[in-house]
Amino acid sequence: MPSPWIGQLLTVEDQWTDYNGHLNMAYYAVLFDKSAEEMFETFGLGPDYVKQTNCSFFTLETHTTYAHEIHAGDQVRIENQIIDADAKRVHYVQQMFHAEENFLSCVLEVMVAHVDLTAKKTAPFPTAIQTRIDAMLESHKVMTLPKQVGHKIGIVRK
Repeated sequence: MPSPWIGQLLTVEDQWTDYNGHLNMAYYAVLFDKSAEEMFETFGLGPDYVKQTNCSFFTLETHTTYAHEIHAGDQVRIENQIIDADAKRVHYVQQMFHAEENFLSCVLEVMVAHVDLTAKKTAPFPTAIQTRIDAMLESHKVMTLPKQVGHKIGIVRK
């Protein structure tokens, strides 16, 4: 398993920028989601899985840290790292880098849960998928966690 898992390069579209001239915060989520979907598809959790099983995965919690602005036309590379997983959940972090200049733009920490859409409840991952998730988790354990993981939001008083 690759460490980190990196999907295809993604491009910031013109209509995604705001009046400040940089990527609007909502579209960081779009880029991160595209990369996460690509990674989860390698586990077998793509659109076909949802159609065949009526199961999917839902986001439970996210935490975003913005480090450096990016602009329309910029290409980004998103590095995905599995931090932890159990029978029903995956905790991972994504780091967005400017593809050419290699600076860190944004970090997103995410917790997702596997959901049975018929029962409307969380459900264990199928064994084959759990095996793939566990294999990636194991290969990512040697990686250093970004300093933003577990970060608490708040105003630091001096």
